[in-house]
Amino acid sequence: MKLYEYMGKELFKKCGIPVPVGKVYFSSDDIEELAARLENVVIKAQVLSGKRGKAGGIKFACTPKEAQKTAEKLLKVKINNNSVSAVLVEERLSIEKEYYAAITVDGTKKCPLLIVSASGGVDIEDVAEERVIKLPLDIHIGMQPYIAREAAWRIGMEKALIPQFTGMIIKMYQLFRNYDCELVEINPLAVCDGRLIAVDAKINVDDEARFRCPADLPVTEEITERERKARDLGISYVELDGDIAVIANGAGITMSTLDLISHYGGKPRNFMDVGGGATTGTMFNAIKILLSTGPKVILANFFGGITRCNEVAGAFAQVKDKIGFSMPVIVRLSGTNDEEGMRILERHNIKYYRSIDKAVIKAVGMAAAGEEGSI
Repeated sequence: MKLYEYMGKELFKKCGIPVPVGKVYFSSDDIEELAARLENVVIKAQVLSGKRGKAGGIKFACTPKEAQKTAEKLLKVKINNNSVSAVLVEERLSIEKEYYAAITVDGTKKCPLLIVSASGGVDIEDVAEERVIKLPLDIHIGMQPYIAREAAWRIGMEKALIPQFTGMIIKMYQLFRNYDCELVEINPLAVCDGRLIAVDAKINVDDEARFRCPADLPVTEEITERERKARDLGISYVELDGDIAVIANGAGITMSTLDLISHYGGKPRNFMDVGGGATTGTMFNAIKILLSTGPKVILANFFGGITRCNEVAGAFAQVKDKIGFSMPVIVRLSGTNDEEGMRILERHNIKYYRSIDKAVIKAVGMAAAGEEGSI
């Protein structure tokens, strides 16, 4: 679970990590009052995605009226395809130097990992490897002051700042452990008038550990409207950026279908697993969700078991009769009642295969050619 920046900064303040003076707003009302008190302000769109600055999600204002108008505009746009429901209005700082600091999980070594760099303010992936310091942490020892001091020394931090830096890193680690985080990141960690301040806050919490997190942990939901509809139907669905919509029964068969699409040069539009006991009604609504994504092709891959192939075919037939398809539909059936399912598909002029490879190759070819109409 990702937290919005303002949520992360609230947790920072609670554990004693300095952050800029500011306030979150869910409308542009009353922003002028804060802006008048702070004079120059920065207005930051609150979205659960990175690179928002490059996408126009961070603006500056020198007058209260300008701040109010800027916030009003930001609240009406999308940043990296995410609607902006809130803005964080903060004092504009005079930054002398920017660092990067984060604690995350090293999946290979299975331990916490401290990452620091003297190159703050940019994506850490873009920083040369030799300028990034990574220190694995022993979970039984935790974050000790000497570890933070070593990190500060290795990035060439000014001696006078090291005590502040050490205290801040220890507090970050405490937050990391207390809230079962996967990531606690400050970028940039800015030097302003001899003080270290967390200008940004990125916190990701392990979803599987939320049940034991402190009660003050805010909750967010990084989910699209289609993903919410699918969840309400009991369907596992994740949107991707391709053009071949996928529906299958079972996580394994769905993932293998996505892999095959990529193998043959295509790009899946989504992951959709309707499970092993989906009814015709559930299938009908699932296909409607796929149609709403506007794919070039719909590809279904079903191995009949609890979900019988004739029920799958019946759902596609219903959708075609009641709504219609504006793109090719390809169905691969194998298993229980597959012969009956194929007869249903044939009557409704929907292409079907027994071989998943042949079905995928056909779907990828159609998507590349941009063919229209169900065949």
